[in-house]
Parts: sequence; C-alpha cells; structure tokens
Amino acid sequence: MTCASVDSANLIRIAAALLLNPEGQTLLVRKRGTTAFMQPGGKIEAHELPVHALARELEEELGLRIDPAQASFLGQFSAPAANEPGFVVQAETFQLTIEADVTPAAEIEEVIWVDPATDPAVVLAPLTRDLILPFYRHSQSAIA
Repeated sequence: MTCASVDSANLIRIAAALLLNPEGQTLLVRKRGTTAFMQPGGKIEAHELPVHALARELEEELGLRIDPAQASFLGQFSAPAANEPGFVVQAETFQLTIEADVTPAAEIEEVIWVDPATDPAVVLAPLTRDLILPFYRHSQSAIA
C-alpha cells in the first residue's frame, strides 16, 4: 500500500508497531509539540533491520523491551507524514501483543490505548487513520 511515486529525498523510512494489549486495544503515541496520534516506532538507521529499529525505538520511546522474534510483519505502508509537510513515511509495520506497562519517554508526550475497531475521538496521523487501523479492522473481520 503506497502513495504515488515519491522522490527518495522526501521519503522517511520507519518501523512502526501495531501494539495490542490483552483486551484488544492498540497503543497510539503523540510526540511533544504535535497534535496527531500515531503508531509507536521511528526511523530505521542505515545499518538496521526494520524489526531491530522497532525494538530500539520502543525501548527509547516507551521503556518497552520486546523480543524482535515475537513481532509479526504486517506489511509496508506509505502515507503523507503527519509532522513533516511534503514528506511521505514508508512504514515497515509489525504487530505485537504486550502486557507490560509503557511510559512515555524521549519525544513522546502522551500515550493512549484505543479500540482499533472504532474511530477514536483524537486527531490521527494519516498512516494510522487511512492504512494501519483499516488494515487491522479488515484482517479481524476476515477472521470472524
């Protein structure tokens, strides 16, 4: 699922998580000084595999340690960047179920747990609103 062709200079490669708790809620984060909630994760460094970038970012941003082997790859999703006008994020997206507590750290100002089957009453990043949550909803309805 991608946007139209994008100049690589305007592409931000990230690893993102669809983090679920045992109740089926998903975790969204909001960065300091911004309004949109999004999937936790962050930029992939040149030397990193996406799942290792995800593990690093989750520990830095939420104090959450994960086993990368437990992350299920969902796919690559691209959408306009929420906080960088004119840029597109290309997200290698993984799903994980967690029971650990999370604590906002680094640039994360706020975290919320939401029911992914409904539209939360908050501003969502395009990647979350238009691709990841609809993808998850569709996958759940296919199972039911």
